[in-house]
Amino acid sequence: MRHLLSTADLSPSDALSILDTAEEMSAVATREVKKLPTLRGRTVVNLFFEDSTRTRISFEAAAKRLSADVMNFSAKGSSVSKGESLKDTVQTLEAIGADAIVMRHWASGAAAQLAASGWTDCAVVNAGDGTHEHPTQALLDALTLRRGWAAGRGHGPRGTDLTGMRVLIVGDILHSRVARSGVWLLNTLGAEVGLVAPPTLLPVGVEQWPVSVHYSFDEALASGPHAVMMLRVQAERMGGAFFPTPAEYTRRWGLTDERLARVERLDGPGGDGAMILHPGPMNRGVEISAAAADSPLNRVLDQVSHGVSVRMAVLHLLLSQSHDDGSSA
Repeated sequence: MRHLLSTADLSPSDALSILDTAEEMSAVATREVKKLPTLRGRTVVNLFFEDSTRTRISFEAAAKRLSADVMNFSAKGSSVSKGESLKDTVQTLEAIGADAIVMRHWASGAAAQLAASGWTDCAVVNAGDGTHEHPTQALLDALTLRRGWAAGRGHGPRGTDLTGMRVLIVGDILHSRVARSGVWLLNTLGAEVGLVAPPTLLPVGVEQWPVSVHYSFDEALASGPHAVMMLRVQAERMGGAFFPTPAEYTRRWGLTDERLARVERLDGPGGDGAMILHPGPMNRGVEISAAAADSPLNRVLDQVSHGVSVRMAVLHLLLSQSHDDGSSA
């Protein structure tokens, strides 16, 4: 694995290798000294052309726990704002000594373009490109789901896939890179994925995806999902009206208190209700009620914690392997 650009590129063995490595990395957080020497002497650059808090801090924490040096680069206030090209920016960073570039960009396909361009020999990690993909978010979601799925069956998560698990992804599918990455990865791991959204928030060609599509949240809940992943309504990416009003959206596609009561009665992984996930930040009162956001079924803080472990695993697998054998594996 030379780069991490899309979950569609991951084989089942690749995905399980990352998740199993993340399980090992998670033990570091319980130590008095939360450090491993794995990437000592390597440099990771967080190259963010879009604002982010969770993802950037998570990658920074992951790299530092592996003893790598970290440089944070924001396009705002940099030479990019003066017209510098991506090529020149990346080559400058590599000249400084970068070994890996973690890039978030507003343009779909930007990370893949960088990896294929020949501009850099750095490992490239896609930290979100436009409305295309966000592979490490999908991996941390899968780690969260797998832990619940394995615990409900009375065994450890290592080596376990998600065969037989039913997952609903609800909300703004059209603008969600989390949904796209999640669909491909969950399908690869054997889960059954359902999408729930108004027709205006489903992408063209969704009928070709390995999913079932529902327009009614209530009907989808009747199918008995083991987990429900709510998506943020991305108003900043919407140039027009995709639904009548926020109140109407909440009534039909939000995880309201009434729907939370139904979720609590579902046969989840442990038989005590379905898991609730959300990539954050949560719009309380829009796609998720305050009660659902604060419910013990909500795994949002687990997702944040697992994000560091997953990103440690990705950086370790990308950089330590090529460092050890001199290859671009």
